Amino acid sequence: MTRFRNSIISMLLFCSSLTAQDEGRLTIVGDSLRGSVLNGESIREIFGNVVMTQGDVKVTCRKAIQYIARNEAELIGNVVATQDTIIINTSKAYYFGDEKYTYSDDTVYLNDGHINLQARTGYYYFDDKRAEFLNDVLLRDSLNTLSSYKLVYFNDPDKAVAVGKVKIVDSSSTISADSLIFMREEDISFAYSDIRISYPRNNIIITGGYLMDRGKEKYTTITLNPVLTQIDTSESGTIDTLVVLADMMEAYQDSTKRLIATDSVKIIRGNFYSLSNISVFYRAEDKIFTYKTENDTDQPVMWYDNSQLTGDSICVKMHENKIDIIDIKGDSFILTFDDNFDDRYNQISGEETKMFFTENSLVKTEVLGNVLSYYFLFEENEPNGLLKSSSEKAVLLFQDNAIADVKLYGSIKSEFHPENLIKDRTGEFTLPSFKINYNKPNKNKIISEIPNWNN
Repeated sequence: MTRFRNSIISMLLFCSSLTAQDEGRLTIVGDSLRGSVLNGESIREIFGNVVMTQGDVKVTCRKAIQYIARNEAELIGNVVATQDTIIINTSKAYYFGDEKYTYSDDTVYLNDGHINLQARTGYYYFDDKRAEFLNDVLLRDSLNTLSSYKLVYFNDPDKAVAVGKVKIVDSSSTISADSLIFMREEDISFAYSDIRISYPRNNIIITGGYLMDRGKEKYTTITLNPVLTQIDTSESGTIDTLVVLADMMEAYQDSTKRLIATDSVKIIRGNFYSLSNISVFYRAEDKIFTYKTENDTDQPVMWYDNSQLTGDSICVKMHENKIDIIDIKGDSFILTFDDNFDDRYNQISGEETKMFFTENSLVKTEVLGNVLSYYFLFEENEPNGLLKSSSEKAVLLFQDNAIADVKLYGSIKSEFHPENLIKDRTGEFTLPSFKINYNKPNKNKIISEIPNWNN
């Protein structure tokens, strides 16, 4: 009895071993089968309504060539492979049973219920639920379209790693890069090297070396030499270019539509220049706001034509691509250079200054609160002394970008210094905020160094 029982146990263990081994073997059935030997190897050809199974993997096709010893199969004609929610379609494929993956060098399609993926060449690893697609790769979901040369897609955790001429497009922007990691479920992208993000609605392009995009939060950050450019054509046909450079840029596509540039920020737009540590560009309002932070020792500085502007905060409002108003608050100071006399600087300071423009030409300046000014006078283009004044408010009217009239209001004090007394002492007449900034951005140099400027 004991011997019989041991025999039964041995048979059960042997059958169990066979079952475990068979789970890794390919099972192929069809309408007809033909066996033969090819180059010394036993093969089976299966024709019509072919069904191949291995564990939870099922493949259907029109014809299969099974290499029995290798546990591999060549699949031909309307190949459809399925595993759980994954469906792979191609015209021909090769299946490796021991490693449990398939390969196709013809156009291959994959759908997992969330994304559609296609390429000219593809591998799929069933145990890892990982796809590696090459050549003209295209991935689509409900929000984005991604293209690249190579893409590795992980069904779980729903992640794609793309390399080579990567481009991802959604309803509001296009991102291109050398490589990109796309977390589909979280809608987060990380892009690396030769970054280019464009917003067609605003005609804005941002380039840089690294990008993180949070689609659900409508937030993008760009670092490693980011540059923003916006080229607009006015009704008259003139081209107006905005260029912003910084160490970091943060773009918000929410209701504020703003871009925050921080650290070594340079802004160029027409004949307007700015240098600061932080600037905020409100695209919907066409407004640029820059300000001095608690850690800054210097105020932001701007240049317009031959004037230098400084203040604790400066707001530039545009209208139809032209400067409309410049509002300077907190220790505002305007320094104006004279093209003919490099030692004479017109100066005016106050608590707040507003400059009003028409067709990009300065027409009026209002200075409010503790106004101090130095203005050098001329008669028939010859120096004619200096006017020093103080008041609570000053209004300067301009014609052809030159002062046509000055009006002072409240606690007015004025002193005239004749030319013979100031001729050799012009450098002594400076207000407390006087400082010449020599680091004005060079527009032509900056544009020539922008990557892909002409692309």
